[in-house]
Amino acid sequence: MTEASEQDGIPKWHGFTSAILQVLADGQPKTRSDLSKQAMDVVGLTDGQRSIRVNSGSLKAKGRVGWALSHLIAATALERPDSAMYVITDVGRELLRSSPNGISQARLKEIEAYRQHRADVRAARKEMSSSPESDVLDEDDDPNDVIDAAMDRINAEVGADLIQRLREGHPDFFEEAVVKLLLKMGYGGAEQRGRRIGGSGDGGVDGVIDQDALGLDRIYVQAKRYADGNTVGRETIQAFVGALHGVGASRGVFITTSTFSSGARQYAENVPSRIILIDSARLVSLMIKYRVGVQVKQSYDVVELDEDFFE
Repeated sequence: MTEASEQDGIPKWHGFTSAILQVLADGQPKTRSDLSKQAMDVVGLTDGQRSIRVNSGSLKAKGRVGWALSHLIAATALERPDSAMYVITDVGRELLRSSPNGISQARLKEIEAYRQHRADVRAARKEMSSSPESDVLDEDDDPNDVIDAAMDRINAEVGADLIQRLREGHPDFFEEAVVKLLLKMGYGGAEQRGRRIGGSGDGGVDGVIDQDALGLDRIYVQAKRYADGNTVGRETIQAFVGALHGVGASRGVFITTSTFSSGARQYAENVPSRIILIDSARLVSLMIKYRVGVQVKQSYDVVELDEDFFE
């Protein structure tokens, strides 16, 4: 397997260059779809790795293969006998012969056509942007990865602020917030049947979601606003299960602004009732995803060539 990136084991774009050339080494033209799949086979990607998506929703591995193809075309290592097919060139065969274990961008830069292409790209970036920071992108990076990393950073910073505000707010507000989150996630049906029931007589539950119009199918919610480091233990989850039994329920969601102990998680997994535990990290992730407590500040469109247009 070629050089991996991050924790998911998917190589960066240049980790697919040799694999692409190996697939085409038999001299037979291949479609982009077939070439992408076979290159992933050569690299040894699992089905799980192939299904990983970036923040924009596109497939990470597929995107990196796409960038590898673009770089190899720029280096004249590949050509297209027609718009829908790819074949290897003599330049590509020489690259594969000299660098069978991976073709770095430094190796591609030894090719004049590639150097000219990168110069054209830099000129276009400067022309399209008035920002003095428009040329800070590392050319070794997939731009989609840069966008994804920036989104992760933004989400992490917003998430930290979000959980802090939840911890500082009134318990009633937190209970209302988690009910709104579950409704945004699609629970409660089209009529959004859910409400907070917390208070002195709540019976150990803070909210209820009606899954049907008559309330025959209900999900009960417990919301605990704890400080960081105040771990929710097994006893608290046992008490929640007891509260569910008290209202004749078998399903519940326990949401906290802290974390759960391993004993609490193990108990929730083994108890006959269906109990979902949502800790602070998952809570902020869901709130950002479903836009609860946050709003979209800015949107960007990421474009790519429409291959069908050129067929």
